[in-house]
Amino acid sequence: MDQPASALNPGMCEYLDWDSRFFGLRIARLNESRLTSASVTCARSWCRENQIDCLYFLADSDCAETAALARANAFQLVDIRLTMERRLDSAFGPVSVVRPFQPADAARLRAIARVSHRDSRFYYDAQFARPRCDALYEAWIERSFAGWADAVLVAEWDGAPAGYISCHLAPSGVGSIGLFAVAQEHRRRGLGRQLVAAALGYFGQNGMNQATIVTQGRNVASQRIYQGCGFLTQSVQLWYHCWFGAEPAA
Repeated sequence: MDQPASALNPGMCEYLDWDSRFFGLRIARLNESRLTSASVTCARSWCRENQIDCLYFLADSDCAETAALARANAFQLVDIRLTMERRLDSAFGPVSVVRPFQPADAARLRAIARVSHRDSRFYYDAQFARPRCDALYEAWIERSFAGWADAVLVAEWDGAPAGYISCHLAPSGVGSIGLFAVAQEHRRRGLGRQLVAAALGYFGQNGMNQATIVTQGRNVASQRIYQGCGFLTQSVQLWYHCWFGAEPAA
């Protein structure tokens, strides 16, 4: 018999308002990194009581019990999440082809975002309509240059925006890279590495002593750029989605 939602640890499941409104679904996140039989039972009960359509779960990759319970309880593996880090123990100067975002860049950056993040977990879950996934990253970069990120840096080619990288500062002294993309027609020109170098310079100028980046296990091209810029793997986690029968909005 399922335990009532009241048996959950406080904060174990969290309703995600922005995701829910964007996708036209009721979406939540399981705020645990490992599963037990009891926690799965409680989480599924909470989702039913709260009419959740999709539950996100970010799992430790080194727990065999969690992997077995996820498979047995209809959690769909959609991504391998790599977190990479490097110390900011050397100075990074300005990068000539990279500059801060300007309002005139907005339309071009939205267009790049719509087609540049297809290694992400949403594209590997068929229940999310691809046009909504495209729109998600368009909205994400727009939120970033509207103030959600501390900075959005733009790479130029022939005087036009060709890529971007968003930067977030934290009181802990850790700077994090958010969205990062180079337009398809401008790849293999070194712009990706120059964008990362510019982000590291921005972090150093703003007192950060460490930088982190999150990417997908399947995104080997980006991993090579980060490795070339001195990043090492910090952690490996697994993204799961668990659906409860709803159909997403088109």
